[in-house]
Amino acid sequence: MTMEEGLHHSLLDEAFIRYRNTDGQTEQVRLPQLFIALTQDRVRDFPALRPHQRHAWHAFLVQLAALALVRTVAAEPFETEQEWRAALLALTPSDPDGAAWCLVTPAARPALLQAPVPEGQIQRWKSRCYAPDALDMLITSKNHDLKSARMRRCGAEDWLFALVSLQTQEGFLGSGNYGISRMNGGFASRPGVGVVGEGHWGARWRRDTRTLLATRIRTAEIHGLSVDEGIALLWLVPWDGVASLAFASLDPHYIEICRRVRLQVGGDGLHAIGTGTKAARVAAKELNGVTGDPWTPADIAAGKALTITGDGFHYKLLTELLFGSKYRPAAAQDLGHVRPDEHFSLIAQCIVRGQGKTERYHERRIPISPKTRSLLLGGQQPALARVAGQRIAAIAEVRKVLWIALAVLFNNGKSDASSGDSTKDKASRFARPFEQAEDLRFFDDLNAEIEADDDAAQRLNWLLGLVDRAEAVLRSAFEAGPRSSVQRYRARSAGLARFDGTLRGARCPVPELASHYQHANTSTGGNLEHT
Repeated sequence: MTMEEGLHHSLLDEAFIRYRNTDGQTEQVRLPQLFIALTQDRVRDFPALRPHQRHAWHAFLVQLAALALVRTVAAEPFETEQEWRAALLALTPSDPDGAAWCLVTPAARPALLQAPVPEGQIQRWKSRCYAPDALDMLITSKNHDLKSARMRRCGAEDWLFALVSLQTQEGFLGSGNYGISRMNGGFASRPGVGVVGEGHWGARWRRDTRTLLATRIRTAEIHGLSVDEGIALLWLVPWDGVASLAFASLDPHYIEICRRVRLQVGGDGLHAIGTGTKAARVAAKELNGVTGDPWTPADIAAGKALTITGDGFHYKLLTELLFGSKYRPAAAQDLGHVRPDEHFSLIAQCIVRGQGKTERYHERRIPISPKTRSLLLGGQQPALARVAGQRIAAIAEVRKVLWIALAVLFNNGKSDASSGDSTKDKASRFARPFEQAEDLRFFDDLNAEIEADDDAAQRLNWLLGLVDRAEAVLRSAFEAGPRSSVQRYRARSAGLARFDGTLRGARCPVPELASHYQHANTSTGGNLEHT
């Protein structure tokens, strides 16, 4: 590609994508070379990739590979750079010179993730970005933790990652700035839920690519998409900002764009220019994000794509995603491509969006034990959901007792019922870390019970530990309680008495604990003491 042709930064011909290989060495490659490295599972990570861009980049690479294999009627990833290059060019037959794979082209032609401008001119477009993080979908309304528009010394790959992030996971951001079709509403988010096993980036990429190939026809049938003649790369179709593409005209694994934006080459390097639109790129508002996205579970009853809140992937939600019946699992959650002896985890990723804000990037990996995997494949989700549900209920009961004891402590030993709002808020603030800590260890403890030979004994040990950990939180709050000596001792004593009397007494709200303590009391002649 020459400067005179107006084509710059070709992913097919210029090596500007950096990755660290499994030996820790940095390599700089073209896109076809990257696919070879992924096929051989030699990619450890991408140094320039920001955390919230991980899922968008993974999904882009998987969908692109699957589309290229389908177009060339290939069942397995190619082994040479020439084959990958030819397959990618086959996806853009109207642009044999590779313009659709360049970051910069004339406005009337397609560029990577940038639709052709029918009017051919963009001089009147007013929105300009001179840093990739200003183009990216991450909203930093207050420059406190993460500064905005600070990536001044950057390269083509920074703009590439920002462009992928913007066009494939952005939502609504004011009039004329519509979001992607693959989320439940403009203020929602595009989650990435799937399975990751042994290996590196390439292992998951290959597994998910295989899943897309296997589910392609079924996805088209369920969602009314076009399996043979569907539009796969939405940036190839000219966009005037007024008309929307019909959802039924799309390929099952389409890669979309949501904004009219073009990259340009200037004196200081690349910059972006954009403009608003009268309508969304894809007419799919009534679908509520249920589009067949391979990484998005769907709420079956509500008919909506999963939306992650500011709480992120907490243990209750993950339990439902793993074992529950509320959500239809994402295709990428399929365990069929996992070897029986392979260690693997559920991976959940999402940048949580709100109205004019973001509420952090969330990523969590949940290890799945061999027995749990066997039960899942055997259709035993209800049994697993029951065990997990009992643990969730126990945590809730113990947290409630802890909160009451904390309220008594902060109310100078008086009944929690007479506590004021400030005392109740303080009790909630001190009780919150208890549940957060249980959240972090929940699935490790659950796997231990499922794998145990004596699951009842394992569960009882967990319950006893749960009580001890809650009491430790209560005792750690002593220093925040009353300061005068008389009130201090009375408040601490009353808080502990309320805690012990509820959880270690006959009225314990957790049946197994009540039975255990009653038996222990009987065995000691009613003189059981807790120290």
